[in-house]
Amino acid sequence: MIKNYDDFVRKLCESGFSMGGGNSEGIYSIINWNWNESPPYETPVKWHTGDVDTDPWEWRIRVLDERDDIAYAKLFFKKSGFITKKWYPYFLAVRRQGKSFEEEYEEGTISQAAKVIYSVILENGTLPLHVLKKLSSFSKPDNSKFDRALIELQMKMYLTMCGIQQKISKKGEEYGWSSTVFCTTENFFGEEFFEKASKIDVQKGIEEITKQILKLNPNADSKKMLKFMKG
Repeated sequence: MIKNYDDFVRKLCESGFSMGGGNSEGIYSIINWNWNESPPYETPVKWHTGDVDTDPWEWRIRVLDERDDIAYAKLFFKKSGFITKKWYPYFLAVRRQGKSFEEEYEEGTISQAAKVIYSVILENGTLPLHVLKKLSSFSKPDNSKFDRALIELQMKMYLTMCGIQQKISKKGEEYGWSSTVFCTTENFFGEEFFEKASKIDVQKGIEEITKQILKLNPNADSKKMLKFMKG
C-alpha cells in the first residue's frame, strides 16, 4: 500500500520497474490507478495536488532530482514508466540488441526525424524540450512528427528525461510552465554502465525480465509482456 513518496521509491527499488500511472496494459504499476480514478485502498496519495510527498505527478521529477539509480521516460507502450539502474541493462539489451544508433539508422529502424533530434542532443548535451524543438528546426506543422520521434528515442532508450527547467524570457525572467529536460542515456547513467548491458544476451534479458514480471503479476499476458520488454 503506497501512502507517500518514500513508500513508492522503496517499492520501485524492490520491483525494478513500473508503468508511470495506472495499469491499463495489464503488466505492472506500483500506482495502479489513473489520475481520474479512485485508489483501490485508503491512501492520501492523489494526482495533481502539487504535494511532493503524496502526488505521483511530482514523484517523477523527485526521483530524477534526488536519485541517480532510477530512470523515468516514455518507456512502455509509448507511455511513461520507471526502470531502476539494476534492471536498466536488461531492457537496454533487449531494446538495442547490441546495435549502435548508426547501425539502427542504416537498417531503417530509426526515423530521420529521430536522427535529427538525437544529433542535436549529441551536439548540445542536456536540453529542455522547448530548446530542443527549436534547435531541431521543426516547424509548427511538424509538431506531431517531433513528438513521435521524441517518444521513439525514449522507447529505444537513446534519450531519457533528466529533470525540468523553467523557461527564461529575453529579459531573463522565468515564465510559463517548466520544460522537461532530455539527455542521452549514456549521459544519464555514464558510459561505463553500458558496457554491462552490452554483455547481456538478448534472450537472457527477456528471460530475466519475464521472470520478474510474473513475480509481480502472475496473470500478465505473454504477448503484452513481449511488447513491454521490446518496446
